[in-house]
Amino acid sequence: MTIASKMSAAMQSSSWIRRMFEEGAELKARLGAENVYDFTLGNPDLEPPLAVKETLREILQDPQTGAHGYMPNAGLPATRRAISDYLAGVHSLPFQPDDIIMTCGAAGALNVILKALLDPWEEVIVLAPFFPEYLFYIENHGGVARVVETDDQFQPNLKSLEQAINDHTRAVIINSPNNPTGQVYDEACLRSLGELLAAQSTFYGRTIYLINDEPYRRLVFDGLTLPSIFQAYPDTLLATSFSKDLSLPGERIGYLAVSPQSRGRQELVAGMILANRILGFVNAPALMQRLVAKMPEISVDISPYARRRELFGRILSEAGYDFVKPKGAFYLFPQSPLADDVEFVQELKKENILAVPGRGFGRPGYFRLAFCVPESTIAASAPGFARACSRVTG
Repeated sequence: MTIASKMSAAMQSSSWIRRMFEEGAELKARLGAENVYDFTLGNPDLEPPLAVKETLREILQDPQTGAHGYMPNAGLPATRRAISDYLAGVHSLPFQPDDIIMTCGAAGALNVILKALLDPWEEVIVLAPFFPEYLFYIENHGGVARVVETDDQFQPNLKSLEQAINDHTRAVIINSPNNPTGQVYDEACLRSLGELLAAQSTFYGRTIYLINDEPYRRLVFDGLTLPSIFQAYPDTLLATSFSKDLSLPGERIGYLAVSPQSRGRQELVAGMILANRILGFVNAPALMQRLVAKMPEISVDISPYARRRELFGRILSEAGYDFVKPKGAFYLFPQSPLADDVEFVQELKKENILAVPGRGFGRPGYFRLAFCVPESTIAASAPGFARACSRVTG
């Protein structure tokens, strides 16, 4: 065997998202991209705001020297200051630059957090359905993922969560707005979750951290405003990125934030700064740090996503699919008309429609559709969705 057995096993169970994306590439090469309706990958198709491009030009024309050199592992001081000022305003808490670490995207932030927190065999609770890479990230650092189901509206089931917590529990990961469901946790839900974790931390005599993966924060619909996770629970760690709200996924720029109220936060931050270095990230990209420091409150116009949500929802409803309308992000997560979601995804493929089976997100019997694609693609897929559903339901 040329690679480690662990990696070989991981390759066999690797992300359904990438697997279906690769099948789609083959289908497009054979049939032409215009004849394939690919809803597999959450890759923002909106262009970054004009201010992003203008600011990048300004930064590149700045005559300062040393702009591309090494820096503190936590990031540029000015960038950390800009982010902490922004968070202080949003959450009404006294965030300081020392509470912020700039990272290589939200994925980098999550790995840094888990590296700093986990001893071997400690458990991290993940709510299903979930972003599938969570399981790999937890395993990366010697942890064990414990999966807890959400309810039929994809909201946390606090009773099930309480039953899953034990003396090995180190953290709980949540993701709101959620990938793959597009659901959002409201203030009452977060406060109840915070109360549960506080009680369980006291009972077990150890801090149980709440890790909030929040790259879709600004992609919410119907006038919703996300509540403050930091106000809900003091021992909260935030992982986020600018990939979705600035349409910059390929630039790998994000950050993690430690609540100013968290116990032992100085040691926690110091451990994560070291983790950022020894994991090989060293520091987040210098150019992108200078960019985001100038626009912590800038976001793409999400109205195209809102229109696509309405169009796609109408198409699926008229074709007979059941789904919970997403409140944020750019995903739909319908129930499969067949119990076997993989089998139904193959039925969709017969119509040149590419979707991701729900089992890839820990929830068999569903499938995910990403609507970060042109409206014309969604509209053209309508007959295929109707035929596939009709074919399997008789």
